[in-house]
Amino acid sequence: MTSPTDQHPGQTTDDEFLWLEDIYGEKPLDWVRGENTITESALITPEFLTMEESLLEVLDSTDRIPMVSKRGEHYYNFWRDKQHPKGLWRRTSWESYATADVDWDVLLDIDALSAEEGMEWVWGGAMFLRPPEGEPHRRALIALSPDGGDAQRYREYDVVERAFVDGGFDIPTAKSRISWAGPDALHVGTDFGPGSMTTSSYPRTVRTVRRGEGLADAGLYFEIPENHMMAVVMRDQTPGFERDIAADIIDFYSSKTHLRRDGEWVHIDVPDDVNVSLHREWLLLRPRTDFTLDGALYSGGSLQAVLLEDFLSGERTLRTLFAPDARTALQSWSWTRDYLLLNLLKDVSSEIRVLRPAAHWSSEILDACPPLHAVDALAVDDEDDDAGNDYWLVATGFLTPSTLVRGTIGGSHEEVKATPSYFDETGFTVEQHFAVSKDGTRVPYFQVAAADLVLDGGNPTLLSGYGGFEKAMTPAYSGVTGRGWLSRETRDGRHGVYVLANIRGGGEYGPGWHQAALHSKRHRAYEDFAAIAQDLVDRGVTRPELLGCTGRSNGGLLVGNMLTKYPHLFGAISCGVPLLDMKRYTKLSAGYSWIAEYGDPDKPEEWEYVRTFSPYHRLEQGISYPKTLIWTATSDDRVGPVQARKMAARMKAMGVGGVWFHEALEGGHAGASDNRQAARMHAMSLEFVWKALNGEL
Repeated sequence: MTSPTDQHPGQTTDDEFLWLEDIYGEKPLDWVRGENTITESALITPEFLTMEESLLEVLDSTDRIPMVSKRGEHYYNFWRDKQHPKGLWRRTSWESYATADVDWDVLLDIDALSAEEGMEWVWGGAMFLRPPEGEPHRRALIALSPDGGDAQRYREYDVVERAFVDGGFDIPTAKSRISWAGPDALHVGTDFGPGSMTTSSYPRTVRTVRRGEGLADAGLYFEIPENHMMAVVMRDQTPGFERDIAADIIDFYSSKTHLRRDGEWVHIDVPDDVNVSLHREWLLLRPRTDFTLDGALYSGGSLQAVLLEDFLSGERTLRTLFAPDARTALQSWSWTRDYLLLNLLKDVSSEIRVLRPAAHWSSEILDACPPLHAVDALAVDDEDDDAGNDYWLVATGFLTPSTLVRGTIGGSHEEVKATPSYFDETGFTVEQHFAVSKDGTRVPYFQVAAADLVLDGGNPTLLSGYGGFEKAMTPAYSGVTGRGWLSRETRDGRHGVYVLANIRGGGEYGPGWHQAALHSKRHRAYEDFAAIAQDLVDRGVTRPELLGCTGRSNGGLLVGNMLTKYPHLFGAISCGVPLLDMKRYTKLSAGYSWIAEYGDPDKPEEWEYVRTFSPYHRLEQGISYPKTLIWTATSDDRVGPVQARKMAARMKAMGVGGVWFHEALEGGHAGASDNRQAARMHAMSLEFVWKALNGEL
C-alpha cells in the first residue's frame, strides 16, 4: 500500500476505506457491528458491569444540582434520572427551589412523548416568547432531536395548557437556527431546499415564517455567501430595546454583525475578528487580535464598551473594561440590571470582577475564589424588578463537589444547592504544575492524585486534554472520574492519577493562547501535550507504559497525534468521536466550518502542513503503537463516525495489534442520548485504559 503522505501535496490519494464513509450503508454497519462485538467481548465483564452501574448511579443521582433558568416567576429545569432516562422539562417557584424537597411541576415528559409518537426524542432546549407586560410566560419553541444529533425539530408549546399548540409552529428536523420574531412570526434559518445551506451544512438564509404559512411561503430576510459558515438572525426582546440582530458568521473566529434599522441592515463597522455584543444601550467589543481605532490600540482578548447610538453616529472612543496580562484572561461576562460581571481566569483559576457602568465602570472583586477552582457568575434575571442585581455563583473543583450560591451585588449571598460527594475526596490532593514545551513555553496542568503518592514512576495515570477552538479546560468535580479512575486501586494498592492539560489551542490565557496553535502552528498543541507527558515521567509520577491519554472531538485529534507522533510516551489511548482524516475532514459532516482552525487540505500549500497532523495519514508500518480504543456514534452529525471507522480499519489492516473500535448506534456528538448510554461510554473508555495500563488486555 502506498502511503498518502508520500504523494504530492494536494494530489488525490487512494483511500481503501472510503466505503466506510457510507454512514448508514449495510456493509459499513455490518463492519461496525462486528467490531462492536469484538470490543464488547474484551471489555464487558462482571467487573465492567459493576463499574457501569456505579457510574450510572452518579449520572442518575437525584441529589445532583438541578440547574435552573428564571423566566418570569418560574424557575425551569430539564432533568434526567433512572425513572426518566429521556428526561422531564419542569418548573417550580423560588420558594420551593430554595428548599431541600423541591415541588416540581412537570411540563413535558420526553419518555412519554417518545412512546406516544414512536420516536426516540432527545431534548434540545426551549426558547420562550416574551409575553405582553403583566402576563406570564406561555409560549415556547421546543427543540427535539430524533437521534441526539445537531439536527433538531422545533415545535411550539404552551406551558399553561401543557401541550403542543394545535396548528402552531413546527419546523422540520434540520440544522436550524431559529428566533421568535414576534407572537406570530419566527426568523428561521433552516434547510429550505437547494442553495439554502452553506458548505459547512448550516443555514445560509434566514426567512421570516408567519403563523399559518408554510416554509415555502416565507420571505427572505437575510442571506450570506455559501462558503461562509452560518447565517443567524436573533430578535432582542428586551423591553424598550426590541430589535433584530443578524450575524454573518464567516468562520469560527470571524463574523459581521448587522442591526436592522428602517428596513435596512446596518453593519456594525468593526474588524471581522471582533466579537460584538449588544445589551440595552451598550455595545461591547472583544477583539481576538490587536486592532487600532482612530489611533487608539486595543489588545486582543480585551473588552471595550461604548454607547451603541454614539458608535452608530460615528463615535470611536472606546472605554476599555478589561485588558489581559500574561497570566489573566477574560472568559465570559454577564449583565445584571446595574452591573457587569466579568469571569476571568488567572493561571487557570477563577476571579470574578464586578463593574458598575453608572460609576464610570468602577471595578471590584466579587468574592475571593479558592485557588485551583472554577467559579462562574451569571445574572439571575436582569429584568426582574426585585432581583435585577441577583447573581448565581457556580463553584467547583476536582475534589470539591459543585455548589450553587445565590447572591445580590452589594448584599448578602447564600448557598442554595450542593452536589453530594460521590467518592472519598479526603485521600487526594490537587496540584498545579508547569511543563516546558519544545519552544520554551511554560504550559500548566492540573494533577489529582493520592495524598501519599509515591514518585517512583509506578502510578497508572490518565492524561486528558483538548487544545482547540479557544476552549479552556478548567477544574471541575466529576463523580465519574472519581469513581471510574481516582478511586480504583492496583494490586499493590496504588490509586489512579488524573491529569488535565491546559495546552495551547485552548483559551486558558485568552485568544493569543489559542492562536499560537492554529494552522501551520498546530504542532505546538501536540508538543505541549507531549511535554506534559514527559514531565509526568521526569517527575516520577508515572512511566510511559503506565501513562494513558484520552480526548474527544478535537481532543480525539489530539490523542490521535499522540498515537502517531509520540507512541513511545503512552501505554494506552482512548480516542473519542475524533477527527483523524485531515485530508477529507472538510467533506465530512460539519468539517468545512473548521478550516479556520486547521487549514484547507484542498490547497496544496496548506495540505503541506495539515498532513503533518493527520493521524490517518501518519500511520506507518513497523511502529509499535500503544493499545488504542477508538469510539464514536453513528448519529454524530458534527464530526461523524467515518473518521473513527477508517482509522481503526486502517490500523487493523496494517496488522497493528491492540486496536479496539466501538460505535454507539445513537447519541450524536455527545456519544450518548441518555444517562445509561453515557455510563456505558464512560465505563468503556475508563475500563479500557485501566486494563490496558495494568496488563489486563
